[in-house]
Amino acid sequence: MDAQASRARVLVVDDERSLVDLVRSYLEAEGFDVFEAFDGHAALRVAEREAPDVVVLDLMMPGLDGVEVCRRLRHFSNAFVLMLTSKSSEVDKLIGLSVGADDYMTKPFSPRELVARVKAMLRRGEMGAVSGTGRLAPDIPQPVVFDDLIIDVARHEVTRRGIIVQLTPREFDLLATLSSHPGLVFTRAQLLNRVWGDDIYDGRLVDVHITGLRKKLDDDPARPRYIETVRGVGFRFGPRSSSSPSPSRSTDLTGS
Repeated sequence: MDAQASRARVLVVDDERSLVDLVRSYLEAEGFDVFEAFDGHAALRVAEREAPDVVVLDLMMPGLDGVEVCRRLRHFSNAFVLMLTSKSSEVDKLIGLSVGADDYMTKPFSPRELVARVKAMLRRGEMGAVSGTGRLAPDIPQPVVFDDLIIDVARHEVTRRGIIVQLTPREFDLLATLSSHPGLVFTRAQLLNRVWGDDIYDGRLVDVHITGLRKKLDDDPARPRYIETVRGVGFRFGPRSSSSPSPSRSTDLTGS
């Protein structure tokens, strides 16, 4: 049994009860505490009551669909959200990500792969011990201060002009990664590796979350203050430093 999983709480939401039962059996076999809901309204009630660390959420449900559930969930929870969709359309996936989902899987899917994705999300947290209320790194870093923006990794908090900016876990991790090396360029592959893990290869995840970050930070991509796009390479945070690479290449920050 995975010691990390035994401390983690997962909410599975889908109107197909047989699918919920199947996913639940695989997750429980790995030591997760599993909760279930079969519609959007019930999902929000359970999420508020149980404070899950991960929510496996169906996109297409009658009544309150997954997009709206995810949007409302973000008002009170920083749980990782894995969106399930029966459609292969990129639009459906990106809509889910744009409202705060962290990852997606298209039905039909392998329950073993779903469990692996959930574990990967938890590993990417800033500690192995997950409480559902935030994660702290073992070595507490100092806050990054840039103009009117403060990124405090230890407190898992971002403030702009003294006001807290509500970010999803992925948005926060993405911003924390970029700001860890101001002025240096991260490629999409490097950001995927650091924020999503080795088994995720879809660079569009980065672009969608960068768009969400810019909206919340009121950062105009045409005249960026915080996050700059380096065409054909990737992204960088803040001004270029004297040691930053040229736009034609990026610094190897993967540790490989």
